[in-house]
Amino acid sequence: MVKIEVIDIEKPDGVECIIGQGNFSIFTVDDLAKALLTTVPGIKFGIAMNEAKPQLTRYTGNDKELEELAAKNAVKIGAGHAFVVLMKNAFPINVLNTIKNHPAVAMVYGASENPIQVIIAETELGRAILGIVDGKAANKIETEEQKKERRALVEKIGYVID
Repeated sequence: MVKIEVIDIEKPDGVECIIGQGNFSIFTVDDLAKALLTTVPGIKFGIAMNEAKPQLTRYTGNDKELEELAAKNAVKIGAGHAFVVLMKNAFPINVLNTIKNHPAVAMVYGASENPIQVIIAETELGRAILGIVDGKAANKIETEEQKKERRALVEKIGYVID
């Protein structure tokens, strides 16, 4: 028997969230914290990771509020070796490769500032993340004017398309 549940990730507006899965959380949570600190100067974050044995959530960071929220969200998710990173003063694009390249990280489910829901499956053994819902569903295709506005914005922040 499998029970499916949807978990709303709790976070303030403007806070970025990364949800993933790894292993050996006894050191992974601290390793990922060090990686975040050395990847983006000035980053503020909290990270929490569920450990299958002894069934607890390990957490750390350099922002007390984000640490507590990351731990609270990880406990709500409940899946073994799942981790939650909440951060300010950085974007996922700044840290994703650093996180994904850590030897103990198995995968990243998603990363966003949008509202996030985590879809959980629960069996007799435990819980697993099936995936995440990242914000609202797209319901139309951009117009030519919207495309011009998008390209002007990305060029303004330093990305050149052509």
